[in-house]
Amino acid sequence: MTRPVRTLLFSTLYPSAARPLHGIFVETRLRELLKTGVVETRVVAPVPWFPSTDPRLGEYARMALTPASEQRHGIEVLHPRYLLLPKVGMTTAPLLLAAAALPTLRRLIAEGFDFDLIDAHYYYPDGVAAAILARRLGKPLTITARGTDLNLIPQHTLPRWMMRWAAGQAQASIGVCAALTDVLRGWGVPEDRLHVMRNGVDLQRFKPQPMAAARAQIGLGGAPLLLSVGHLIERKGHDLAIGAMPALLKDHPGARLVIVGAGPERGRLEALAASLGVAARVSLVGAVPNEAMAAWYSAADALILASSREGWANVLLESMACGTPVVATRIWGTPEVVADPAVGLLVESRDSPALAAALLQLLAAPRDRAQVRRYAEGFGWGQTSLKQASLFNRLRSATGSGAHA
Repeated sequence: MTRPVRTLLFSTLYPSAARPLHGIFVETRLRELLKTGVVETRVVAPVPWFPSTDPRLGEYARMALTPASEQRHGIEVLHPRYLLLPKVGMTTAPLLLAAAALPTLRRLIAEGFDFDLIDAHYYYPDGVAAAILARRLGKPLTITARGTDLNLIPQHTLPRWMMRWAAGQAQASIGVCAALTDVLRGWGVPEDRLHVMRNGVDLQRFKPQPMAAARAQIGLGGAPLLLSVGHLIERKGHDLAIGAMPALLKDHPGARLVIVGAGPERGRLEALAASLGVAARVSLVGAVPNEAMAAWYSAADALILASSREGWANVLLESMACGTPVVATRIWGTPEVVADPAVGLLVESRDSPALAAALLQLLAAPRDRAQVRRYAEGFGWGQTSLKQASLFNRLRSATGSGAHA
């Protein structure tokens, strides 16, 4: 009797009780894969060591509060600590990650979970550390590239060299969009080791709600109501969305921009809105749990994603699954997500005037929200989960690692 493939998911990008939104896209992908019934897994999600849980220390304190182990949605998640050294952390992180995680992986094997392969997410430092672990333990390895790991970090010489080494070690490299596998192809990774497996969208969690009811639920409205979602960091482009507001308000004086997310840029974004005279029309509402986001998408006339870098932006699919059209910058995997003008517009120039022009164009010709939803329905998780399961089965068969119970 063939037993399920045993995988060890390895990534620093994984949620915890202390940081429930951190890396939620990795958790979602795993949960959807487990629905196939052909895989069983454990998760090792290392966390940087930090000495204090004082809430005034923000994200560092939340790292310290992360439990050593926990159960999330029936999945065992282990959080070994590793040192993230000041100044040299960029180059030493893969080695320190691997050293900290190796005892945990060996303990799992000793306790009876002798996994068939390591399924790593994010190429650096996670993928490099996973390649070291796979060599030490004699396990097959897959590494999933997700965005900034391949479109930003390779600018640094030593990390780029380490990633290219890891790509050579991995039996399979997965990109969440074709633009990422193009990078790996340019590194000389053999074609038969490259796989595009896009993220999907939970079509049950994200589905249209009546706009009036959604607006009543979130307590905000606008004519139109525009939404920008993501961490409050520079590359998400919330500042460009704010910068587009003066031009929008000329034609739509009742417009409101709602920014969902938390992060270090909040003060700068508030100051920008004030300096442009649009503070009364911009609402920064903080972080919102993923399971509550459907109401926010459904309340909006359009979603704005002005990022400078994205692999496969989940917020685009989530918005479209709720029937809400999008305006996004044409970068990396985004044209693969927004491939039909019936669901939104892509901005060629990443600046506020171009963003405002696209929004005005979209608002002048509103999209059919039912059609936007139908488009998103083509991006369910089923196909991606089956492709993952098939790949993992092939890797297990190739190594002959205990396919029978």
